[in-house]
Amino acid sequence: MAPRKVRSVAMLVKGLSVNEAEAQLLMERRRAAQPILKLLRSAVANAKNNQRIAPDKLYIEAVRVDGGPMLKRFLPRARGMATPIQKKMSHVTLVLREKQDLSQPRFKIVVEKKSKLPREEKRRTLKKEKAVKAETKVTPESKRQGFLRRIFTRKTATG
Repeated sequence: MAPRKVRSVAMLVKGLSVNEAEAQLLMERRRAAQPILKLLRSAVANAKNNQRIAPDKLYIEAVRVDGGPMLKRFLPRARGMATPIQKKMSHVTLVLREKQDLSQPRFKIVVEKKSKLPREEKRRTLKKEKAVKAETKVTPESKRQGFLRRIFTRKTATG
C-alpha cells in the first residue's frame, strides 16, 4: 500500500494505549488497518514474551511510515503508448513504551483462536453435507418444467 494511505491510519493510533489502539483499528474500515493491527499484535506479543512487560502498561509512543520498494509497471494505451504505474509499498516502524500510570482499559478484546476438529467430527460433517446434497437432487418432474421454472423454484413448495 502507498505510504500516504497507511500513514493516515497509523496516525490515528499514535499516543493511544495498546488496548485503545487495537479497538480503534478493529473498527477502522480502511484497508491499511488490518496490516497495522497485525503489526501491533506482533509487537505486543514480542514485548510480553521477550521483555516480560504486561500488555496493559504499553502505549504507542511513535509510528513511522516510510516508502518501501516500488514495482514499476506499464499499462498499454491508445496509439501504441504506455502509461507508467507505480505499485508502492510501505515500511512501518512501531515503537511501544511502558507507562506505569496508564488507566484501566475501556475495552476487552477477545480474539477467537482457530481449533482443529478431530477426525471423527470431520467425517460426521462431511457425511451430513453429502446427505444434504443427495436430498436436493433434481427430480424428473422438475426436469420436464420450463427453463425459468427450474431456475426460480421456491424453497418451501415443490410444485
